[in-house]
Amino acid sequence: MDWSVVALGCVLVLGGLGSRRWERTRVRTNKRSDQDMRFIRTWQPHLMGVGMICARVPGLLRAPHLVVEVYDALSFGLAVTVLGFYLRLGYRSLRAPGTT
Repeated sequence: MDWSVVALGCVLVLGGLGSRRWERTRVRTNKRSDQDMRFIRTWQPHLMGVGMICARVPGLLRAPHLVVEVYDALSFGLAVTVLGFYLRLGYRSLRAPGTT
C-alpha cells in the first residue's frame, strides 16, 4: 500500500510536468495563458506529488530517523507553500478587477 502512494506521487509529478510543457506550447502559439489557472494545472500536482514521495520513500527504504524527520519537514514545507499559493490565488480572484 505504501508503494502505491509513491507511484501516485510519481504520476502527479509527471502529470504536472506534462501540463507545464503543454502550457508553454500554448503560450508559444500566441494563445493567452490564464495566470490564475496556471498554478492549478502545473504547480499544484507537481508540488503535491513531490510531497507524497518525500513523505513515504525514506520510511520505505528504512532510512535513519533523522533522514525521515528531515523529509517530513520538507513535505510539511511543501504543503504550506501550496496553501500559500491557494491563499494568494483566492485573494486575487476576490479582489475587484479595477483595484491594485
